[in-house]
Amino acid sequence: MYGYGSFYNFLDPTFLLVIAGLVISGLASAYVNSTFRKYDEFRSSKGVTGTQAAEYILRSQNINDVGVQQIAGDLTDNYNSGNKMLSLSEATAQSTSVAAIGVAAHECGHAVQDAKNYIPLRIRAAIVPVANIGSSLSFPLIMLGVIMSWNQTLINIGILAFSLALIFQLVTLPVEFDASRRALSILREGDMLAEDELAAARKVLFAAALTYVAAALATFLQLLRLVLLFGNRSRD
Repeated sequence: MYGYGSFYNFLDPTFLLVIAGLVISGLASAYVNSTFRKYDEFRSSKGVTGTQAAEYILRSQNINDVGVQQIAGDLTDNYNSGNKMLSLSEATAQSTSVAAIGVAAHECGHAVQDAKNYIPLRIRAAIVPVANIGSSLSFPLIMLGVIMSWNQTLINIGILAFSLALIFQLVTLPVEFDASRRALSILREGDMLAEDELAAARKVLFAAALTYVAAALATFLQLLRLVLLFGNRSRD
């Protein structure tokens, strides 16, 4: 039977994977924040706010069942397909910056995806509850398997449960990149931003997209760590 000493011997080296994931996520978060701050000083020539841009985009796409509201927080912008509500953070809603308009347009991109039944968006919505349950149960299952004389079946179920979080992250990537693509296309067609402003908005959205890539990579590293620690180990 594996003892606690053996467990901790295997725990320490792989913790470097967790650290690497945290560093990658931290760098991505710092980059998107610094990029947003930079272009938040870049006022749009049209002088429209993030809220006005969102309302215009929704009207231009004949989306009349989505509301727009301001919420507290910084970069807490989101679109909820369940209640058809587009929420813009304080840093976005009333700002006339290119960064704010870009972020608002990105969230509108999700509303457009919803209206057009974009398949990856539907898949992501279906995966959310399963991924949440899997993430919650994975570590208890793995620990229970270790306690029960290294029950490999239970451990493997726990690892598979955690892998659902990675699947969710991977499905999220095309959804987010497509929303940004739609946003930039609508802004260009609507002549809401000049060419140099569009280039700035593209940089903001690219930086935001990197946070999702970083999240997927960090989740993969965590999954790899679990596999290295607990995968396919036979009892002594």
